[in-house]
Amino acid sequence: MSARDEVTLKDTVDVVVVGAGGAGMTAALAAARNGLDVLLVEKSSYFGGSTARSGGGVWIPGNYALVKAGQVDEDDAAASRTYLDSIVGDVVPKLRRDTYLDRGPEVMEFLKETTPVRFTWVPEYADYLPEAPGGRARGRTVEAIPLNAKFLGPELDRLHPPYGKAPANLIITQADYRKISLGTRTIKGPLVLIRATLMRLLTLLLGKKMYAMGNAIAIGLRKGLIDADVPVSYDTELTDLVIENGRVVGVKVLKDGSSTEIRATRGVILGSGGFEKNLEMREKFQPQPTSIDWTTGAPTNQGGGILAGIAAGAQIDLMDDSWWGPTIPLPNGPWFCLAERNLPGSIIVNAAGKRYMNEALPYVEAVHEIYKGEETGITHVPSWMIIDQRYRNRYLFAGLGPRQPFPGRWLKEGVIRKASSIAKLAEQIDVPVDALTATVERFNGFAVTGVDEDFGRGESAYDQYYSDPTVKPNPSLHTIDQGPFYAVKIVPGDLGTKGGLVTDERARVLRADGSVIEGLYAAGNCSSAVMGNTYAGPGATIGPAMTFGYLAALDIAQTAKDPA
Repeated sequence: MSARDEVTLKDTVDVVVVGAGGAGMTAALAAARNGLDVLLVEKSSYFGGSTARSGGGVWIPGNYALVKAGQVDEDDAAASRTYLDSIVGDVVPKLRRDTYLDRGPEVMEFLKETTPVRFTWVPEYADYLPEAPGGRARGRTVEAIPLNAKFLGPELDRLHPPYGKAPANLIITQADYRKISLGTRTIKGPLVLIRATLMRLLTLLLGKKMYAMGNAIAIGLRKGLIDADVPVSYDTELTDLVIENGRVVGVKVLKDGSSTEIRATRGVILGSGGFEKNLEMREKFQPQPTSIDWTTGAPTNQGGGILAGIAAGAQIDLMDDSWWGPTIPLPNGPWFCLAERNLPGSIIVNAAGKRYMNEALPYVEAVHEIYKGEETGITHVPSWMIIDQRYRNRYLFAGLGPRQPFPGRWLKEGVIRKASSIAKLAEQIDVPVDALTATVERFNGFAVTGVDEDFGRGESAYDQYYSDPTVKPNPSLHTIDQGPFYAVKIVPGDLGTKGGLVTDERARVLRADGSVIEGLYAAGNCSSAVMGNTYAGPGATIGPAMTFGYLAALDIAQTAKDPA
């Protein structure tokens, strides 16, 4: 433990920021760089939150990395606006949507100036709804360039544990993941793995500590806070907001078993994450069935900031929605499906043994389709992904290499079912034999013609991103006809919840009547998402979290300069 860990809680500061994730760290950094005395409190023993556990994409149109890559033209600003208008609509006020697009690039410049994190375009990673007006098939997503984190010293031990474990210094970027998911179907996958392995050996010999994806963002932000002398108090839980005359003037926190009140003379910024690990809140607000075991969100995301805001009179919205994704409930923890659903030779069926959606849909939209089943009386929870041995021989699956057998525990606990025929597989997963057989036969016909007549799979540029370019005529479709056959359990998981405190374009928290709760701000997953019920593209969680955290700090700084 370094001396930096021993933070003495002051009685009074200008700004208290709650949560050391992407939203909170950006807010704290911006506040400090604007001359404010800041304290950041974090419930867990780690920095990074959900951002550190993520793929690290950032969806902010027009940012410097896109400009450098030649991916911004004179029409892009208008197209981005049209895109959000078309997919989000009036679920979120237009002023808030427009502010995000207008100010997002500024946030990226600020981070370039004050942290070591740098971003680069993720080639061809399409917007999630690229065929919508203003959508972009080549994508607007950037990701953090891998960095050597030795500069953090002992503080690196505080990096939030990853969602999925990987060998130290084995660097796989978002751009790489697309290639390796195809196994040996193209030469690119093996080349990526060879390069990554060689680079791992080299960096280990050189004593480097390399990190990518969400880790790189979190590490860069943490270094920015160290350079700006922002104290971070770990294991410090928000228990309440202090309110005087309708204004938030501080926080109550629990640390080392003792309750402490900290005054915040300028404001409190909540960046404390969602409520995905709070079963009571999930059962109250979210569609059913639900489980805290299906989310890949940070374990301490239990809605504390949201509950404190509600107690202060805040309006809440979108509490029934999440950053959903079809998920495999593996014995050792949930696996969030990205490429698996898009790859050819797979379908997803419900309890009736029938397909009910385009399996390659963007993950939020896919789970919306899963939950629609509960309204029809034919449950989609669990659903089953049907694949054959050809698929397993070809592709990466839930971290397993091509041809690698499913672990015995997965089979023993019923997450994976295996049979010699589709009929026997239907019996194992308790769906009608005739229905599943007919479903597979119909899909196989679509694979031959290249046209999914039921759901249009493979038509969207997004569908094709995680597909197999060697498969013709449709890279997202292939017959399922080479035994043995497998059924993989699918549940409605998530990366985190997207409902929370309603805020305005300055990240100020609002009451139900639209009035501002003075002194209270929110950003990230404790605030109601600027993306509404949809998801613009990879990184449309982290992008808004950092942007509105930054804007909250700037609003406080401006108010401090000009109280009127």
